[in-house]
Amino acid sequence: MLSALERFAPLPLQESWDNAGLQVGLTETEVSGALLCLDVNERIVDEAIAKGCNLIVSHHPLLFRGLKTISDLTDVQRTVRKAILNGVAVVSMHTNMDNARGGVNFRIAQKLGLKNVGFFAQKSVDGIEAGSGVTGELPEPQAADDFIIQVKKTFGVECAMCNELLRRPVKKVAICGGAGDFLLDEAVKAGADAFITGEMHYHQYFGYEQQIQICVIGHYQSEQYTAEVFEEIIQKECPDVKTYIAETCTNPILYI
Repeated sequence: MLSALERFAPLPLQESWDNAGLQVGLTETEVSGALLCLDVNERIVDEAIAKGCNLIVSHHPLLFRGLKTISDLTDVQRTVRKAILNGVAVVSMHTNMDNARGGVNFRIAQKLGLKNVGFFAQKSVDGIEAGSGVTGELPEPQAADDFIIQVKKTFGVECAMCNELLRRPVKKVAICGGAGDFLLDEAVKAGADAFITGEMHYHQYFGYEQQIQICVIGHYQSEQYTAEVFEEIIQKECPDVKTYIAETCTNPILYI
């Protein structure tokens, strides 16, 4: 099953700072069930155990850096320890899934009903077409406020962080799930009317008034449908494996 995920989003597509792939466990273990999620913490491991799953497939890696100790001092250490003690393997598909055709950003575009979806800021890795973001077109142009309302409804967002409302219709939309502010200028160059991402630094909002409609919806919210991509890959390539999309919400941010 790991090979099926890596065929879809090859590990060479990940960014140099990332740590996608096998995090915890043995590669040859027979999978009893797979729990699919955005983040891995103790509660996710508990849910996997309760559902009879011995594999967790996450978007965000549990381990970004090496551990010098596996104890109970931090959430990551406790999570690794619990996974090992209960025979639960953890696999993460992170920026390789962001950069892959059909991956995270394509799913965001699909949820919004965009057409003519393709990479912008395109690159080739080992001869594989890839890109950190996508653009697509709305079926019909929308006023900026109507577009933002649609985005909020689609992703269950309580509030969106936006710059000055665009005074022309939104037609072409650029997308980068997660922390995507590094692609804002590329979105402008691509001729996008709006740019959707999960988080953005304060100073990046300046200077784009009436150039592009910025719409920042939250890191978790922007990538929440990634588990659906995992499920489709596994069900297609490994139809005998039971899959469950996690019910545990791991978003650490509260809107009060």
